[in-house]
Formats: sequence, C-alpha cells, structure tokens
Amino acid sequence: MQAKLIEPNRIELQQGMAQEVLDRVRGQKKTYYIETYGCQMNVRDSETIAGLLQRMGYLPAETKDTANVILFNTCCVRDHAEKRLLANIGALKERKDGEEELIIGICGCMMQQADVAKKVMRRFPFVNFVFGTNVLWRLPELMLSALNGERLILTEEEGFAICEGLPARRSNPFSAFVNITFGCDNFCSYCIVPYVRGRERSRELSEVVGEVRALAEQGITEVTLLGQNVNSYGKGMDVDFADLLKAANGVDGIRRIRYMSSHPKDLSPRLMAAIAENDKVCHHMHLPVQSGSTAILERMNRRYTREGYLKLVEDLRRTVPDIELTTDVIVGFPGETDRDFEDTLSLMDQVGYAAAFTFKYSPRKGTRAAEAADQIPEPVKKERLKRLNDLQARKTAENNQKYLGHRGEVLIEGFDRRQQTILFGKLDTFKMVYFPGDERLLGTYQTVTVTECARNSLLGRME
Repeated sequence: MQAKLIEPNRIELQQGMAQEVLDRVRGQKKTYYIETYGCQMNVRDSETIAGLLQRMGYLPAETKDTANVILFNTCCVRDHAEKRLLANIGALKERKDGEEELIIGICGCMMQQADVAKKVMRRFPFVNFVFGTNVLWRLPELMLSALNGERLILTEEEGFAICEGLPARRSNPFSAFVNITFGCDNFCSYCIVPYVRGRERSRELSEVVGEVRALAEQGITEVTLLGQNVNSYGKGMDVDFADLLKAANGVDGIRRIRYMSSHPKDLSPRLMAAIAENDKVCHHMHLPVQSGSTAILERMNRRYTREGYLKLVEDLRRTVPDIELTTDVIVGFPGETDRDFEDTLSLMDQVGYAAAFTFKYSPRKGTRAAEAADQIPEPVKKERLKRLNDLQARKTAENNQKYLGHRGEVLIEGFDRRQQTILFGKLDTFKMVYFPGDERLLGTYQTVTVTECARNSLLGRME
C-alpha cells in the first residue's frame, strides 16, 4: 500500500527538540557510536540515526570506548545476534556506574516488540531508552529525555507511517542504500519481520527517484534499492517495481542500480524485461528459495512450489542470460524429513547459485513455526548445514571457472595493504574481484580481466 506520512507539525516538534539538544551540548565535543546488527535495512536505519545525532551536535566516535552516546541497532531474526547483543549491553554496566552522563540506547527490530523492550529495560536499568523501528524520527525526544535524567520506551505503531526527508550520515562516498518499501505482507511462518516492521508500505516513486537524484548530485554512482520484498513495490498504487527501475535508470550520474531482496512469488515477466532493458540495472538477483521441498515451502507459507521456482529461474535466465543468482536457505525447518533435505540439495545443484546464505532454523517467539511440535534436533540441523555448505562451496567454485578470461568493469570498493596494495570490487554480476592497483582509485570504475579463481572470489589485473 502507499505509505502514510507523519504529520508536518509532529516533525516540527521533533526539530525543536533537536535544537534544544544541540543548544545543551554545543561546544562540548560530544560523540556517538552505533553498533548495528542484522540486514541492510538496519544499516540504512543506522545511517539515519547518525544523521539525526549529528543534527543534534554529536560527532562520530572512533570506538565505543570513547563515545558519549552508544546505540545498539538490533535484529530479531537470528538467535545468535540477539545473544551477542545482550552480552554487549551487559558489558557496559561497570562503565555506566562510573560515568552517569553516558547515554545508552537500544533500537531496531528486537525493540519493536513491546514485551521485549520492557524486559530489556528491567534487565538493564542503566539503559536510558529503547525505541522501535517505526519511530527513528523521534530520536530527538529520546535524547532530550536522557539528558533530563528520564528513561523512556517508544514502540507505538502509529500505523507505521513514514517520515520523509530525515538526514543521513552515509559512510560510503560512492555507493548508497535507498529504501523503497518498509514492512512486509508475506508472513512466512518462520519470520518475525511483519510483526516488528509492520505491513508493507511503498514510498512514492517521486520520493525514491528524488533521493536517488540527490545522491547522484553528491557523487554517489551506485544505489541499492532496499525492501523486504522489492518485487512487490507499488502494491495498491499505479506503479510497480519495473516502473521504478526505469525511472531510476534515467537519473544522470548513476551508473549502477542494485536491489534486494526479491520474493519469487512476485517475480513477473514485466520485471524480468525491465532488468534486461535498463542498462544501469545490474545483472544480479538475490532470490531466496529457503527450501527445495514443496512440502516445506508450503509449511513456510512461501506461496510457490519447487517446480514454480525452477521455472522462474529458467525464464529469468532466458530473459537475462548473464544474470547471477544468490539465495537464502534454511535447513532443519520443523518437519523437514531426509527426503525434503535431499530435495533442497538437488535444487541447489540444479540452479547453481553463485553464492548462498545458509542457516539452521532458529525458532523466533511469535511466529507459527516456533510453535510446531516436530522441531528438528540440533545435531541433525548441524549435519545438514555442513552438507549444504559443502555442496555450495563446490557450486561456487564451478561458477567462478566461467569467469576465467572474462573482461568487465569493476567498481573499486576497498583495498588491502598487507603485502602489496590489492584493490577489490564487484562486477555488474556481484562477483568480487581482487587485483593489484593504486588505492587512489577507490570509488572509480576500472576494466579488469579475470586471470585466476580463488575459492569464493576472482583474481585479475587492470587493463
């Protein structure tokens, strides 16, 4: 659906509070540190948080140990991230005891669950505030409450409205994330996201393209369009994701357009054609399959079958012959039999993904799958994950071989000086290439020929 926007008078109130915080800390050289967990959506949220903090007079700290404000941007998708987060928060108690002016805040998906937010505030009485994913724009209010010695929880939904025009501190000077949707309508039985980020809302096409254009004017040349399901962008509106790709493709200064993630059930022939026809749209798609078993896909509420997914892959490769596919896979989902797992292995072998993000199923409170009686024992999940990873390692190596002698354009993303200066960056197809060069080329596009294949990447030379 089309996004509901925050009322201007409420934004003005927050701007007034931001000014009050700025007046209170002016000249004190106060700093902040944000520790981010989870997906690209959380990374993008942290950029907004940083932008708001800098509007309030805070500067980025080099380390957590020197910061006056520490914020944890949380994830609730994986159990491991949650445990690591709680340990890192607890480690700050001693410092807070000796440094009362230290401000500690927790935000993100985990805190959007009101019961979890209250439990965290009880468990860590030294934390100043917690807030959910939908109220980033109210950070000035939270900071003011902390400066006044108050503790505050904000997790209200407010229809999960969107606040446009928030500042951002982007860490990358040539590549940027751009949100196009918020929330999710899919309700996969293992996933907590619809409950913590709300129902799916699409930004206006003009707002998205305006942000892309502004980024181009700042020197950004690559954008990644973000959503839990970018393929369903524009639901309930008179535009769709294909229209958005075409519009973004027309922005001067942008050279590459990436996007993630794509849900198979919404991958249409029209979208495939848009990828093929718009020259700046990269030929890479992250297309999570999650399982190769139709029975498990049904239990996951994925709304496609094994056969349907394989047909999509066939159609996509016919329309965009050089497209590279990456995916997500969950092993050990409740009820997964040996035959179901073998179906996943055979699908992975048949598709031949360039790379895969693989996970053992982790029950998340509040999801239907967590209540299932037929949970898979941990040793079985561990053994299946190893077999899956071994297969994918072989498929990645096979996939890399086809790039030997390939000549293509690479956006240089970084460098390593440990022995000689090695530059690295991605081809249009998302394949990473390493090659000798001058670190002053960071952020530029260079033609590279692939000369060798490593286990997970490619080696080459600049032309």
